[in-house]
Amino acid sequence: MAGYDIERYLNVRSASGASFGPDGERLSFLIDTTGTNQVWRLDSPGAWPDQLTFAEERVTFADWSPTREELAFGMDEGGNERVQLYRLAADGSTVDPLTGMPDAKHLWGGWSQDGNRLAFASNRRETSVFDVYVQGREEGGEDAELVCEGDGWLSAAGWSPSDDRLLLHESHSSFDHDVYVLDLASGERTHLTPSEEAVRYQGVHWGPDGSAIYLLTDWGSDTLYFGRLDVESGDISVVAEGGDWNVDRLALDDETGRFVFAGNVDGYSSLTVGELTGETTYRTLAEPQLSEGVYSGLELGPAAEQFAVTVSGRSRNANVYVADLAGEDVTRWTDAATAGIPRQTFVEPALVRYPTFDGREIPAFFTTPPDAGAGETPVIVDIHGGPEAQRRPSFHPLAQYFVGRGFAYFEPNVRGSAGYGRAYTHLDDVEKRMDSVRDIEAGVQWLHDQPAVDPDRIVALGGSYGGFMVLAALTQYPERWAAGVDIVGIANFETFLENTGSWRREHREAEYGSLAADREFLAEISPINNIESIAAPLFVAHGAQDPRVPLGEAEQVAERAREQGVPVEMLVFEDEGHGFAKLSNRIEAYTAITEFIEEHV
Repeated sequence: MAGYDIERYLNVRSASGASFGPDGERLSFLIDTTGTNQVWRLDSPGAWPDQLTFAEERVTFADWSPTREELAFGMDEGGNERVQLYRLAADGSTVDPLTGMPDAKHLWGGWSQDGNRLAFASNRRETSVFDVYVQGREEGGEDAELVCEGDGWLSAAGWSPSDDRLLLHESHSSFDHDVYVLDLASGERTHLTPSEEAVRYQGVHWGPDGSAIYLLTDWGSDTLYFGRLDVESGDISVVAEGGDWNVDRLALDDETGRFVFAGNVDGYSSLTVGELTGETTYRTLAEPQLSEGVYSGLELGPAAEQFAVTVSGRSRNANVYVADLAGEDVTRWTDAATAGIPRQTFVEPALVRYPTFDGREIPAFFTTPPDAGAGETPVIVDIHGGPEAQRRPSFHPLAQYFVGRGFAYFEPNVRGSAGYGRAYTHLDDVEKRMDSVRDIEAGVQWLHDQPAVDPDRIVALGGSYGGFMVLAALTQYPERWAAGVDIVGIANFETFLENTGSWRREHREAEYGSLAADREFLAEISPINNIESIAAPLFVAHGAQDPRVPLGEAEQVAERAREQGVPVEMLVFEDEGHGFAKLSNRIEAYTAITEFIEEHV
């Protein structure tokens, strides 16, 4: 295979986050051509795009006004996640701040139907809770009207068809949500989901006449389905099920009742386009067959005559496609470059399952170089974060680089991963935390049985919660590993929960256990308290502005590992947060990581 360096792979571009202009003939999108995601505009498919924002910091979203030649977009500073909102002229000529409160986070809640107002949630009143605000399109900062005080993680999820109500979403944990309707005139907030059971409600949309909410939920089910929530009664009905798999993306038009939803089958996406014919009945308009991979960023155009979708596959980088509702005309609008690397050199993974300690089958993606020799192939075990996340076959430049260098790449979806039903996700909760680490050990044992694999050259790599999994695997099963790479990972659950952003603590305690009730257990499973067992060389990378997993997690594990005589390399970026958003930093980080791995493996 061609010997491209890591910098070339990291220069492969990704286009995503499409939003249609009010005439439906143009769209904006985000692409990292300049090194961070910025807003660009296309007036036709394949045309030369116009760049609209020129910041060094990443743009997190862009949403075109439904009635005017302007967009709203969000941007934080140095990865601190305190996103500020801005109004952008569609030709890029002016940028006006909408919030201007850099000490607070802002969560976009959408334009009103007439485009005169916007909604957002913010923790500007109290850092640990989010309130909902409404303001005029030309107002900013102190002009916002506080319309609903929250007591947790509250967000605005959309204006009603008549602009007199807001749909609100509250997240208590990743798998426990609530939905409300806020009457803007009276201030009355109606709780639509007063169940004591932990249920997910996501992808929420107003129905055509405002009498119902259409959404994705697992109420009464192990998997997410497309459902209808009656505003008056609170009753939930099924519109479309995913069977054994989740329906995990939904876009619905509140005028026509037309919709698009994506299914998630073992990590691979499918699309269904339809139109409501009754409260819970619909006719299928199309089931477009796009490239095999992962579909995200579903966006219906004006009058719901077309939709945009971001398509990414392991052998194709992310690009935005636009399709008509009949699914007959599917056109790629963006042309994100591959940095001169021929697409045919990208390698697809195999979807495998391996047995673990309790007889379960753990799904994983396993990629091997085409010329792998028997017993000669080193392996990267890449463990995803979350833990309520899922490794899916989207484009992964690091995997392609290592496969091109003769490594195999193994990506397990251990218990606790999303995408395989609610019961599977809860198999690692609190006292069952280390069962997921046992799944990693079982995966390494499975790798030992693969003819191509060299069992003495296996590396653990992961970020965020995946960083914890790396550290736990290195301390629990030290003999299994040739090296470990911990990126923005948790080393000590006690200090992590004490120091993470106050707005996140309730969320994370629901998953990991609470400081009040579970401190002894949290100390027991923290890798920092088992560091005497570590034997493999360790690379630690972190962002100094990380609000989720504070820098102290990296500092303490690097120091303690060095005290054990373990070779440790540590890299800190002062202008990054939870991960590395800037291309120059990604290049520096992953160049150092790949050199570390190749030195020790």
